[in-house]
Amino acid sequence: MVTDLKSQIVTSSQDDSNLRSQFATSSWGGIRKLPYVFTELGVAMLSSVLRSETAIQVNINIMRAFVAMRNAVAAMQSADMKVEQLAHKVDQMDAHIDELMHEQRDINREQTETNNEVALQIEAINNALDQLREKPSPKRNKIGYKTDNK
Repeated sequence: MVTDLKSQIVTSSQDDSNLRSQFATSSWGGIRKLPYVFTELGVAMLSSVLRSETAIQVNINIMRAFVAMRNAVAAMQSADMKVEQLAHKVDQMDAHIDELMHEQRDINREQTETNNEVALQIEAINNALDQLREKPSPKRNKIGYKTDNK
């Protein structure tokens, strides 16, 4: 059997487990193996053998179906590449956002430390002003001209 002209259908469902059992015979009738189908090359070879008008039209339609499937697969591959590129960009953005968040935390920490230092300095200034206000000022001589009028 030439495998490039026909191949077995590939299924991903669990229904194909009912088709054939290694140790037992199926209780229901029908095909117990996956069917074979023609590949694109097999259809092209078949069209060179069959000469009726109907066979030619059917083969043309089958070839168009293969072209459409090939285009769909190419579009899916293109979409997969775009999804991978977007995933890569999202990963880069996540890394950049993490870096920015760390930098913002550092800035916030530095700002908090600066605010604490400023608060301590303001408190020291207020304490000094309070001490100056509390001290009684010594009696001072009046400034100005002395007059004889009392």
